[in-house]
Amino acid sequence: MRRLLALPLTALLVCATAMTATASPARPSESRLFVPPPTPAAITQIEQLAKSGDWHDARLLAQMVTTPQAVWLTGGTPTQVRTQVGTTLAEAARQHAVPTLVAYDIPGRDCAQFSAGGALDEASYDAWIDSVAAGLGQRRAIVILEPDALGLIPSSCGLPSATFPFTDAQRYAELNHAVGALETDRHVRVYLDGTHSAWQSVGTISQRLLTAGVHQAQGVFVNVSNYQPIPELLDYSTWISQCIAIVTDPANPLFNNPSACASQYFPATQSDFSTWGLTTQWYAQHLGTSTPTTHFVIDTSRNGTGPTTMTGFAAAPFHQPASVISTLAGGSWCNPPGAGLGPRPTTRTGTPLLDAYLWVKTPGQSDGQCDAAGGVRAWDYSAYTLPSWPTDPATQRLFDPLWGTTDPAAGAWFGQQALQLAQDAQPTLH
Repeated sequence: MRRLLALPLTALLVCATAMTATASPARPSESRLFVPPPTPAAITQIEQLAKSGDWHDARLLAQMVTTPQAVWLTGGTPTQVRTQVGTTLAEAARQHAVPTLVAYDIPGRDCAQFSAGGALDEASYDAWIDSVAAGLGQRRAIVILEPDALGLIPSSCGLPSATFPFTDAQRYAELNHAVGALETDRHVRVYLDGTHSAWQSVGTISQRLLTAGVHQAQGVFVNVSNYQPIPELLDYSTWISQCIAIVTDPANPLFNNPSACASQYFPATQSDFSTWGLTTQWYAQHLGTSTPTTHFVIDTSRNGTGPTTMTGFAAAPFHQPASVISTLAGGSWCNPPGAGLGPRPTTRTGTPLLDAYLWVKTPGQSDGQCDAAGGVRAWDYSAYTLPSWPTDPATQRLFDPLWGTTDPAAGAWFGQQALQLAQDAQPTLH
């Protein structure tokens, strides 16, 4: 049967690729973005949907996996990562496209949480990133440098030094080295972690970006693996660029004072977008002759429907108490239901400082085993359960009631989530 399905599946993927490809050669300010090969798990899911006669969903998933998205470099030896970079660049060259690479191997990665790992120490990381740079050579690429590296600096992890021996000074040294190594080639555009519009304040992240060497880089990335809406991300990223311009301009009264920068938290109220104009006005009043030059890119791989508040689980038929809703809201970054693909990747943004919308997080990949044991789920099983759900407390702690299953490990394919992302895409897939 797999041989019989091969031709229809190939046709689906070819058709989907044609629909997402750039229709004409890119102008100098534009780039055709690279489409990496789909994962075997994605192909299997598409085949299964087609075999069952669900050609509509099979076509949606085929479109999703043949849309430009990033290739993640998550470890390996220096030789291995150089080979991976070279392979990706060769594939991108055949598409006449620019690849997006995510360097994700910083020591103490993700505060030793769901995506724990990374190089053992600063010297090992420097050697690894040097191999990434060597693999790039003189070829064009976008590099997303270490998601969460500035949002989750070591001192914010709250872990004992005996088991987590990483320091902020090492983190900043590693990022400065990485930017310097990667930006030696003028064809490579490097972006540093700007977190997102519901996380670090503008002043805090601007200070961290400056310490990490943002002036050597092209700019910042925001919203990687998150769900914040485009209007908020545009304001937030613009304010970061403006704050950096203000505090690095000796002629500005706020020179060298990032903590003075207005943010999404003041004078605006983060949860009330109608107030964000107050912060925009603040920058208009304080920029003076300071000129923003820090560019940014936005990850739109999962923000089509915006963030999930989890408040719906308080209503029928779930009837979850306020304490459960609070825990669910705190873990809403982890495989939330109801998410949809966001705007398609493009370098045609119409906004001078916005270089691209990108799909950085691979759509369909799990954020981790989101459960009560990890602190991102809670559930009152006496208020709502299903016959197929676990009944013993130990198993319930490893279960995700929002999906009715045990989630795959971080980076593994999550078929239920993948299909929902495709079905709820905004703009819609066809």
